[in-house]
Amino acid sequence: MKLKVMRAVNEENDLIANEVRTVLNDYGVLALNLMSSPGSGKTSLLESTLAAMRDEMRFAVIVGDLFTMKDAERIDVLGVPVVQINTEGSCHLTANMIRETLSEFDLEAVDCLFIENVGNLVCPSSFDLGEDYRVAILSTPEGNDKIEKYPKMFRMAHVNLITKTDLSEAVDFDLADAQAKMHLLNPDAPVFQISTKTGLGMEDWYTWVRRLDLNKAI
Repeated sequence: MKLKVMRAVNEENDLIANEVRTVLNDYGVLALNLMSSPGSGKTSLLESTLAAMRDEMRFAVIVGDLFTMKDAERIDVLGVPVVQINTEGSCHLTANMIRETLSEFDLEAVDCLFIENVGNLVCPSSFDLGEDYRVAILSTPEGNDKIEKYPKMFRMAHVNLITKTDLSEAVDFDLADAQAKMHLLNPDAPVFQISTKTGLGMEDWYTWVRRLDLNKAI
């Protein structure tokens, strides 16, 4: 019975996700869903990306958290349109939450919508939000074992990011091993080793986003 209920929930979510995707496609908006554990550096990644690329592309951001406005406030400082969704207990965003939020933006003035999902390596990977691409993020303090413990997150991603690489030696994180495990799970997805603190690998990430936006515009 539980399987039937879960299937019904996913089917309804997928229908709404397709509605969201249609709306965003009609406006030519590229949508990226950022998924990771809490504290992996999603908001820091957004801050660096928006600051580096805001003269090239017009951004908007949806931030998902259980409570508080802290992450949205960090984005707002950059002058980028942002809406905070507080799930108040739910471990992931849903397509319906995104659909209800789109009206808060002038989509004609947006090239790229970043969706910062709730920090969780399990639930977000099962819910389509109407995004074009999924970005899975693993920070070095979390450890290499998380790739094997939560394979669906990295297997379903269109790109895998290893963040906080400047801490890899301090936390005994094997970067080569992590990259190999990600490639084994998902050989079609590029893996970028990055650090928002040092700037390492960030240009590779920016270039990837630029190419997606160019392809969307064609």
